[in-house]
Amino acid sequence: MDLKEILSKCDHTLLSQTATWEEIRAICDDGMKYHTASVCIPASFVKQAKDYVGDKLAICTVIGFPNGYDTTKAKCFMASDAVDNGADEVDMVINLGWVKEGNFDAVREEITAIKAACKGKLLKVIIETCLLSDEEKIAMCKVVSDSGAEYIKTSTGFSKAGATFHDVELFAAHVAPHVKIKAAGGISSLEDAEKFIELGASRLGTSRIVKLAKAME
Repeated sequence: MDLKEILSKCDHTLLSQTATWEEIRAICDDGMKYHTASVCIPASFVKQAKDYVGDKLAICTVIGFPNGYDTTKAKCFMASDAVDNGADEVDMVINLGWVKEGNFDAVREEITAIKAACKGKLLKVIIETCLLSDEEKIAMCKVVSDSGAEYIKTSTGFSKAGATFHDVELFAAHVAPHVKIKAAGGISSLEDAEKFIELGASRLGTSRIVKLAKAME
C-alpha cells in the first residue's frame, strides 16, 4: 500500500485544548497538500476552517467530546451548529454510562437523533474501546449498525488508550456491512496504519502520518 493511499484515509487531527488558528490553518494546509480524507478540528474553528479551505478539503469536528455525557439535546445542538458552520463530518462520543448500565436502547436513540441533526452529513460514533469489555464492544457494533450512523470509531485519543488491532478486527466481525470503521488514537507508524487498513479500517484518526510524509520528502 503506497503512502498516498494511506494518506487518503487519514483524518488529519488536531484536537488539543490549546490549539490556535495558526495551528489549525497549518493542518488545513497539510490536508490540502497531502490529500487527506479530512481534517478533524475543534468545533470553534469549523467555520473559519471551512471558509479557508472551501471545497478543497472535508472538515470534520467532534461533539460530546471527549467524555460523552452531555445531554442528547446538547449533542444534537452541537451537531446541528457544526454542520451549519460548514462541517462535512461529525465524530460523536457515546454516553458510556448508559453502556455500562446496559441501556443500549437509549444509546441507539441518541445516535439516531444526532444523525438527524447532522442533516445528511457523515456521522462517526466513538465508543472509547479502552473503557469497554469485548461484550460491550460487540453490543455497540449492533447499536451503531442499527442507528443510521455511517462509522464506528475506536477512540477519542484522550482516554487511557487508543486503537488496537484487536478492536478493529472485532468491529469488522460484528458491524453490519454498511458500517465503516475508523481507528483513532496512538497510530504512530506507516506499518501500523497499513495494518489497521488491512484489518478493515476505512479511516484513521491521526496527525502522525502527515508528519511521517513530511519527513520523507
